Amino acid sequence: MSYILNIESSTTNCSISLSLNGKLIFLKEKNDEKYSHSTNLHSFIQESLKESHVSVKKLSAIAVSKGPGSYTGLRIGVAAAKGLCYALDIPLISVSTLLVLGKQLKVKKGLIVPVMDARRDEVYSAVFDSNFNMVRKVIPEIIKKNSFDKYISENKLFFIGNGQEKCERLIKKNSNLIFSSNNTFPSAKEMTFLSYQKFNSSDFEDIAYFEPDYLKEFVSG
Repeated sequence: MSYILNIESSTTNCSISLSLNGKLIFLKEKNDEKYSHSTNLHSFIQESLKESHVSVKKLSAIAVSKGPGSYTGLRIGVAAAKGLCYALDIPLISVSTLLVLGKQLKVKKGLIVPVMDARRDEVYSAVFDSNFNMVRKVIPEIIKKNSFDKYISENKLFFIGNGQEKCERLIKKNSNLIFSSNNTFPSAKEMTFLSYQKFNSSDFEDIAYFEPDYLKEFVSG
């Protein structure tokens, strides 16, 4: 049996899930605009283990959402994940935040475009097909009227995330642009199967050298 603790802290949503063989058995999360991760993260981890009656010694791995996202949130999540891996001598798994976000959408045909707010008219974005294969890598980009033109002519584009408002406001109107009305933050709920896949293929990070995928340099204020 493979118990994996999943940590998602890249946005205002502080989210912890516990999975067994890729299936969700416990989820605890709180979306707080004040970024209460430093206060909540460790208590959420303890609660997930206690409520699931799983000893910390039974954990097979720790998975963390690697970014992009909030610098502070990512640092807190990665630090917690690394600390647990060191203490328990278990592997560290990282999962793309935008893939985690995109997994909230289920479409039969078309492209999934998770977008996260990155200040001003910029977003972090990626493009996946309906089977969540990467079509375009994760990048920071300034949204313009012709953004995603390469894909719009032949595909419906399904957007998700808190960068949607910018996209809907700035991209030239097109019936192939589909914007979702909810599920705007990544959650550890969608990490369970992704982390289990990586665990089975021994796709692990070097605990000593792993760093979040910030994509941009930190800007205060």
